[in-house]
Amino acid sequence: MEKEIKLSPSLEARVQRAVDNFMQGYGCCQSVVAAFADIYGLDDSIAKRIAAGFGGGVGRMRMMCGAVSGIVTLVGLDCGQTEGDDREGKSACYKVVQELLAKSKEQNGSLICAELLGLKGHEKAQTSYVASARTAEYYKKRPCAAKVESAARIFAEYLAEKGIS
Repeated sequence: MEKEIKLSPSLEARVQRAVDNFMQGYGCCQSVVAAFADIYGLDDSIAKRIAAGFGGGVGRMRMMCGAVSGIVTLVGLDCGQTEGDDREGKSACYKVVQELLAKSKEQNGSLICAELLGLKGHEKAQTSYVASARTAEYYKKRPCAAKVESAARIFAEYLAEKGIS
């Protein structure tokens, strides 16, 4: 059993900010990335633009969950290599991505948007590039807010383990 990681009030506030972002209409990836972006010197608007295309499981194709894509984006900001031939740096980043995504899969059952939404295969799930209207019914039938919270908490725990609060 994994040890429970106690988050600082500041990190808890970031997790809540991610959920609030989603409930304000931002995509899953945007919601997660924007909640932590200032740590890496990105303003809110730039963070949301960088993450915008990952919504709906990447361009609404229902592939990798946007919240999970948010984790990947944040790990890149945190420890991504900046030298082209830095295989050690790439490997270190990939290790963190794999560890955090394994936690997400364990907690949520899948990393695939279509599976999380209960759709049959992402190839058939993509019906349109048109974003869904955010209505009370939308929020009621989708698990996305919980996936955003899960992803934000996983990343916040990673930061806490590094001593960042």
